[in-house]
Amino acid sequence: MFGADSEFGERSRDALREARGRGALVACDVVWAEVAAAFASRASANEALERLGIDFSPIHAIAAVDAGASWRGYRDRGGTRDRILPDFLVASHAALSADRLLTRDRGFYRSHFGGLAVIDPTA
Repeated sequence: MFGADSEFGERSRDALREARGRGALVACDVVWAEVAAAFASRASANEALERLGIDFSPIHAIAAVDAGASWRGYRDRGGTRDRILPDFLVASHAALSADRLLTRDRGFYRSHFGGLAVIDPTA
């Protein structure tokens, strides 16, 4: 979204605009931190998110507990360390606090969070 992505950048921006037209946009702590990493300052990151109309929505305790349980189950079933706990936190937050998740990683989220509506701008 915030970096130079010649392959998917434009479609991702279009998907974000479309999602904004359907309702409120929220991002949890993990996503907020990932976005902040793309900017030189806290102010720049906050301004970009504000300009896009994305509100901060903290991860609730129940979503955090669900994420931990889901991650543990994933690892117990032989899941690799390629998937880290923050991936599960994002999905659990979306399942509890949103009606869909905008991500380019639909395969993972659909296979591990079947009840979560996933919008993939690359599809």
